[in-house]
Amino acid sequence: MAGILKNHCLLITVLFLCCFCSWRQINGYESLVHPKDILPLLPRQVSWPIINSLHSAVDLLPAFMGAASIEGNNTLEWKGACFYKNIAWLELHNKSKSQFGGGTLHIKVSNAHSWTCLDLYIFATPYRVTWDYYFLSREHTLEIKEWKSEAELDYVKNRGVSIFLLQAGMLGTLSAIWNAFPLFVNNGWGEKSNIGFLEKHMGASFEERPQPWVTNLTTDDIHSGDFLALSKIRGTWGAFETLEKWATGSYAGHTAVCLRDTEGKLWVGESGNNNDKGENVIAILPWDEWWEFELTKDNTNPHISVLPLHPDLRAKFNETAAWEYARSMAGKSYGYHNLIFSWIDTIDGNYPPPVDAHLVASVMTVWNQIAPEYGSNLWNEALNKRLGTQNLSLPNILVEVEKRGSSFAKLLAIPEQDDWVYRDGKSASCVAFILEMYKEGGLFGELANSIQVTEFTIKDAYTLNLFENNSSRLPKWCNADDTVKLPFCQIRGKYRMELPGYNSMDLYPHMNERCPSMPPKYYRPQGC
Repeated sequence: MAGILKNHCLLITVLFLCCFCSWRQINGYESLVHPKDILPLLPRQVSWPIINSLHSAVDLLPAFMGAASIEGNNTLEWKGACFYKNIAWLELHNKSKSQFGGGTLHIKVSNAHSWTCLDLYIFATPYRVTWDYYFLSREHTLEIKEWKSEAELDYVKNRGVSIFLLQAGMLGTLSAIWNAFPLFVNNGWGEKSNIGFLEKHMGASFEERPQPWVTNLTTDDIHSGDFLALSKIRGTWGAFETLEKWATGSYAGHTAVCLRDTEGKLWVGESGNNNDKGENVIAILPWDEWWEFELTKDNTNPHISVLPLHPDLRAKFNETAAWEYARSMAGKSYGYHNLIFSWIDTIDGNYPPPVDAHLVASVMTVWNQIAPEYGSNLWNEALNKRLGTQNLSLPNILVEVEKRGSSFAKLLAIPEQDDWVYRDGKSASCVAFILEMYKEGGLFGELANSIQVTEFTIKDAYTLNLFENNSSRLPKWCNADDTVKLPFCQIRGKYRMELPGYNSMDLYPHMNERCPSMPPKYYRPQGC
């Protein structure tokens, strides 16, 4: 009883403070506390639902405020989450008596919205990333004892030090971590979290299908060139696909393709299949083996649909050429080199807020320091190709871009070329592998040389007008147990798959090379 009374008294006190704080702000005074700042004082069963409703995993992403320049240049000013008036400038010196000297980043913060808030910051150059937080209204300093090279010194002289704000603050960031963690958990909690993220940030719907959730299909009705769309919603791969879907607007996260050999045996070609060494490679597997894995061993709760090719295109599909291409790629690594470049087509129209090219560069810098070989595999070689250089490290790439009077945002937006060869061969993501096979098989016709399929996302692929458009020609088992008749055949999954824009877009030259993709509507201008 005493505990209940104590909680009630605390709740009344907090509510009074919230009202009092709001009244003081309305009347032009700085609040002693802010309602958000005192939420932790509430009982956990009351506070955490409120906190979680205010923040999500996206709040882990810092927002670019600008770059602090050296004294004498323009002073950077911005509004923070806690402190509403902030200025920063960079002072160069050589207190360390080192070859390239060092510097002091000055950050003056003021006009806090309450006495109990703080701001969290990340500071970055192409060569380093660090962080700090500020609780008191005054001038703060961040000491950089020594620049790592002449290139870093030249960079900060010209471009300054980038400043990123964690807009959710300390409490919101902790809440965001709490919300992000279950995305990677391989159980019902993780599945619910991924579904909730996609519903909130993409407007996706997850309507439950009637059982059975696995179709009793007949493989005789599956043909060469039929497209397989997959969506995983739990575990590490489920989390990765969730973030990919949010960034690109795709409602599927993985793809594969069907092929029949000269004896009529059905196979599945897939870029991103795990081999015996745990590597993600391009593989060609018998259908029975692939399907058995998806039914019994894939613990990500995959949802799978067959998108049958249109009969007219199936008739002209050159299986021999498709097989030749597939075999030439078998065993090669998954297309890490150009994975992100299919998504980034524009300078600022592909980044869900607060992501931008500055943040991408900083994330790459962190990754480059933690796992340089992996980071190099993901983007260094591709960025060198866009610059026309060879073997430049990420920091040197960023510096070289600035020397040329360009920007990293423009560099990222340069279209990938299908004929680029990386150190381990041509690079093909799951969807690029399929579309390249379609090109080789003659489905792109005279447009084959004017379309770069490595620029296509999964959404770009399933919206192509290549698939069956007459529901009466779909196999009898297609959606047989579902009251809602989809225009394609879902063969596995508890929830009904949705593919907005499915089978609606004709091919045209240079398509998907300059298309924005901003959530939640993902508006796509005609002809982009």
